[in-house]
Amino acid sequence: MKNLSIIRLGAVAMLMAVATSMSAQDKKGNVTSFYEKNSVLNYNDGNNKAGEIAQPTKFDPNFHIYLCFGQSNMEGNARIEPQDLEGLDSRFKMMAAVDFNNTGRKQGNWYVAVPPLCRENTGLTPADYFGRTMVEKLPKKISVGVINVAIGGCSIDLFDEDKSQAYIAGAAGWLQGFCKQYDNHPYQRLIDCAKKAQKAGVIKGILLHQGCTDNGQRDWPERVKLVYERMLKDLNLKAEDCPLLIGEMMTQQDGGCCSLHNSVISSMPLVIPTSHVVSSLGCPGRPDKLHFTAEGYRELGRRYAQIMLQVQNQSSKGKKK
Repeated sequence: MKNLSIIRLGAVAMLMAVATSMSAQDKKGNVTSFYEKNSVLNYNDGNNKAGEIAQPTKFDPNFHIYLCFGQSNMEGNARIEPQDLEGLDSRFKMMAAVDFNNTGRKQGNWYVAVPPLCRENTGLTPADYFGRTMVEKLPKKISVGVINVAIGGCSIDLFDEDKSQAYIAGAAGWLQGFCKQYDNHPYQRLIDCAKKAQKAGVIKGILLHQGCTDNGQRDWPERVKLVYERMLKDLNLKAEDCPLLIGEMMTQQDGGCCSLHNSVISSMPLVIPTSHVVSSLGCPGRPDKLHFTAEGYRELGRRYAQIMLQVQNQSSKGKKK
């Protein structure tokens, strides 16, 4: 009976923790407070070279494309440093999902993946070192492209087309401002860019980093599943050919204030068999306890790549049998 009481107390404590974490993401919670204090993020100077290249004119099966979406950690929340602008391999490309007015990038065009990859005034993202690591490890004949549509502070509901318009209408002004850059349809912008990208190459996977706003919400995996399955349907993709990689929030060990969500993320492979969790343990975080440092994003991006390469290697072996 004593052990049963301990279990019951543990369950109650977990429920209280979930309720507390959810309310912490309210209008005056951690996420919103961060953006209210940082309305102009300016993590880069806006003057980086656009990385102009010739646009693809035909389909290339060796051009591997990855879709990236989520909230601020995928958007990029650390200042871009000189080392992040050096040694870029032109085999790593990005498609601009919005116009970059300062650098002349145009929506729907491909560029060498000089950061920022998401929008102007965003910073380093896991997608940066995901792509760099992929081209470093893959055969020279293969090039890699990323398309990054991410909105700082958003719930996963923003990417659910059945909920997005109501969500935007009730959102804070700063979030509405981000959404306007995607004509208030960030999911559709990602799909439209992806369809254009499919004329040039093959979509090989999807990278997600989102959860601070939905911290601890136990129905989050099912909500992610709806978005993932809609992506597959809209792009005529098979789940086994397009795995979903999901990055953890800053861990409890590293002081993350949304670390509870990692227990939710850990259940994702049970809900989506083709999903894989990317550990963030030991990735340095910023003092706000929400975001990673530049080095944290570099390491997290490398881990996304390591898992993607493992999955692809296993898939390749399975097809040969």
